[in-house]
Amino acid sequence: MKETSIIISGFGGQGTLFAGQVLAYTAMDNGLEVTWIPSYGPEMRGGTAHCTVIVSEERIGSPLVDNPDIVLALNLPSVDKYEDIMPTGGTLIANSSLVNREIEREDITSILIPANNIAEEIGMSRLANMIMVGALTKLRPILTLEMVKAGLNEHIPERHRKTLPINFEAMDRGYAFAEELLG
Repeated sequence: MKETSIIISGFGGQGTLFAGQVLAYTAMDNGLEVTWIPSYGPEMRGGTAHCTVIVSEERIGSPLVDNPDIVLALNLPSVDKYEDIMPTGGTLIANSSLVNREIEREDITSILIPANNIAEEIGMSRLANMIMVGALTKLRPILTLEMVKAGLNEHIPERHRKTLPINFEAMDRGYAFAEELLG
């Protein structure tokens, strides 16, 4: 596997940093090299938050990401910020519950997934991040759905273990949505 850079971006409180941590821990658990760098505005909720994750079979030369291979955009400002800097062949997964426009680039793979709506159907509005992660495992399986579930199971804090089944359901729903779109 070549080095793959991922940016997960959204509003504070949407779980962008947690989603990145899950991917990073999963990659480490599977013997891959990884970096995870969080970044967030001063607001506790509602401000901007994003993280970068790099996954590789070889040593990672720099943790900085200028042109992400993959973007999980949980809101419109994230699509606006990252769509134009992605390389040809990149993958953009956008939360259509909060993104009210089409993806303009035709040289990248993109899907719009109503992550907030699906999360509400499941019964926990804060699961949009895991729905997006599930879709990622279908579109760009650098880590499989089963690997990510195992990573979450291994690293979720004890106080949140009771949410594992609903998190797994969210990932399954994201994966299934992406699978249906691909045909």
